[in-house]
Amino acid sequence: MPKGLVRRHQTGHLHFITISCHRHAHILKTPDACNTVQQILEETRQRHSFHLVGYVFMSNHIHLLLTEPEETALSTPIQVLKQRFSRTRTEEFVWEPRYHDFNVFTHDKKVEKLRYMHRNPVKAGLVEKPEDYPWSSNRAYSLTEPHPIQISTGHRFAAPKPGH
Repeated sequence: MPKGLVRRHQTGHLHFITISCHRHAHILKTPDACNTVQQILEETRQRHSFHLVGYVFMSNHIHLLLTEPEETALSTPIQVLKQRFSRTRTEEFVWEPRYHDFNVFTHDKKVEKLRYMHRNPVKAGLVEKPEDYPWSSNRAYSLTEPHPIQISTGHRFAAPKPGH
């Protein structure tokens, strides 16, 4: 772990995760790649029992806002997602070895992170409105159509654990 980086787990907090493609390569630039990540993420969410509150897939990174899994460390489903997607690719290196983890423990910070994720494709000039981008949880919040990943739009924060 990089010097000075402290990961706080088992706190009941949400985690804002950023996973970058190797050397910021645009590995997720195609609909096929994004659809594959979407499918693997949903399968991983089901298998490891965590709640996904938000996500966005950009061409060279992904953001996830999620709870910790019920029975395993947070790093396990992140590793599974990265490994399973890597097996679908021809590139020698797909992901950077580490991921960035930011604890989100207030409602206001959760809203800030969701807005940041959902506006990312607009800021990048990919779409005019967040709901026009198909590889984001924004559509689960703004539209009533079925979503390929189960999004926990009504997530509430648990009471803080002693000492946290």
